[in-house]
Amino acid sequence: MSNDDAVLLDLNVPTFQKKLFELDTGEVKKVFKTFQKLQALTWNDVFRDHGLKWEQVKNEPGTFTIRLSKSYRAVVEREGAMMLFQTLHLDRDGAYGKK
Repeated sequence: MSNDDAVLLDLNVPTFQKKLFELDTGEVKKVFKTFQKLQALTWNDVFRDHGLKWEQVKNEPGTFTIRLSKSYRAVVEREGAMMLFQTLHLDRDGAYGKK
């Protein structure tokens, strides 16, 4: 595993898909634009990109959040070159498990 590897996306977690499929058309376009961007990046690029806001979830080793649009963040995990999308949240606090 190298941070120079291209990012691969795994969008197959049912809880993530359920929320993704509930988005309105405008939001889906924004989120998919971010998916396209991610596929063109290396992991080093993801860590440096200020718009994506890659952040570690406190008290959850190996779990991170990433901005998919102005409104939505995803909780993800990294497995090698794969970015595994776990959940989708409307607000930042929801992504961190806060109320």
